[in-house]
Amino acid sequence: MSDKVLIKGNEAIGEAAIRAGCRYYFGYPITPQSELPEYMAKKLPPIGGVFLQAESEIAAINMLYGAAACGARAMTSSSSPGFSLKQEGISYIAAAEIPCLLVNVQRGGPGLGTIQPGQADYFQATKGGGHGDYRLLVLAPNSVQELFDLTFEGFDLADKYRMPVLILADGAIGQTMEAISMNVKSPQLVDKPWAVTGRNGRKKTNVVKTLFFDNDEAEQTNRNLQKKYALITENERRCENFFTEDADIVLVAYGISARIAKSAVKKLREQGHKVGLLRPITLWPFPSPDLLKVAQTAKSFLVVELSTGQMIEDVELAIRCQKPVHFYGRTGGNIPSTDEIVQQVLKIMNDKGEN
Repeated sequence: MSDKVLIKGNEAIGEAAIRAGCRYYFGYPITPQSELPEYMAKKLPPIGGVFLQAESEIAAINMLYGAAACGARAMTSSSSPGFSLKQEGISYIAAAEIPCLLVNVQRGGPGLGTIQPGQADYFQATKGGGHGDYRLLVLAPNSVQELFDLTFEGFDLADKYRMPVLILADGAIGQTMEAISMNVKSPQLVDKPWAVTGRNGRKKTNVVKTLFFDNDEAEQTNRNLQKKYALITENERRCENFFTEDADIVLVAYGISARIAKSAVKKLREQGHKVGLLRPITLWPFPSPDLLKVAQTAKSFLVVELSTGQMIEDVELAIRCQKPVHFYGRTGGNIPSTDEIVQQVLKIMNDKGEN
């Protein structure tokens, strides 16, 4: 008898969060992630949790700040334009070193765009959409199983490094139904002596803040953050290599684009072409050393995204511009077919100097 459960991607996020110990959800409905708050609204109250539909995305992110500052496992979710409204609050949360989980199920943009899938929030997620020198640990699942697994792990990583962790999904994965395993270990709950929980026998209460009137204190805070980010960069880079060992052309893609790109690689391999795929699982920290290693043998790269091209810069920086980096993308909610990507690869192969 199979232990797998058929579940939609957005609902898998909610179930994983609950199993990870999340008992507080603050959000606002927006397509294509609305099944997630709906799931939390149904599941949290019976187990003593709190679901709160805020009056806006701005209110939701600040409610998350308060709950997580008290040491609770808490989360919020939205989709592209709604997630943009959260950016100031996210900067505050990052500066205050408050662990929590953020979810962005991307849709097409800019503006209100379309309710169909998109991947044009890459810059916002990986470069810091709010103000100041801060980072989010960004996880990019490409299946419902990874949505579940990375959500569960995301809470542990947030507590481990005292920082917000972002699940950067897309509308296609969020709306997909797949059979997944929900066998997980117990969440790695940690003590939070910094949390705002009253005095509780301490000589003075804890204070979580992001405002510093002393320049040197503010600078030291920034330096401490950068030390933490350097540690994460060293320890948490993740990617999947698929036929990259002997590949002449390596595709680089994440999320739904990576699934289609993998199908293209399989088809091209069947035709005798040496093509591979490197799929970043952490978009920050970006798996730069893995790409640089692949660049020693590959002749060129093809970045595939549901955007006009944002991950290209990180790929070029990772390989130190040693090899050509090409791009193929679709926007407006359109998703490339396997054959479209195959044709792009064949075109690169046939161009002068790419054989």
